[in-house]
Amino acid sequence: MNLFKYITDCVLIGVAACLLAASACAAEIVVVVNPKNPLSRMPAEQAAQYFLGRSTQFTPLELADGTAVRNEFYQKVLDKDPSQVKAIWTKLVFTGKGVAPKTFGSPAELKKALASDVDAVGFLPKSQVDDSVKVVLTVP
Repeated sequence: MNLFKYITDCVLIGVAACLLAASACAAEIVVVVNPKNPLSRMPAEQAAQYFLGRSTQFTPLELADGTAVRNEFYQKVLDKDPSQVKAIWTKLVFTGKGVAPKTFGSPAELKKALASDVDAVGFLPKSQVDDSVKVVLTVP
């Protein structure tokens, strides 16, 4: 009977860990700008234009390559995987038609950069938002 309880407990702990990991990966993502930016809303299609180099109205800033938030943003907003986005930017940079977004190692670094540039746009987990940035899009 003790062995059965031990196995049951282990299974329950494993299930709980999986659910926690899944919820962390599915964190709500928001597109943010400097609070002084006059923009109040941004459709997902417009955000995609900046992060695919199709518009230069705002300067895209993003989290480092390989982060779960970045991968999820690419999938949900750009409808692309990281290798496709990298190929797009490689071509733009090579042909002199664009400059790849600057990347940051942490949400705190990204927020600091956004807070100092009224023309920048970035994306963060919603849990990282504070008054140093303004949310213009919540990614579904």
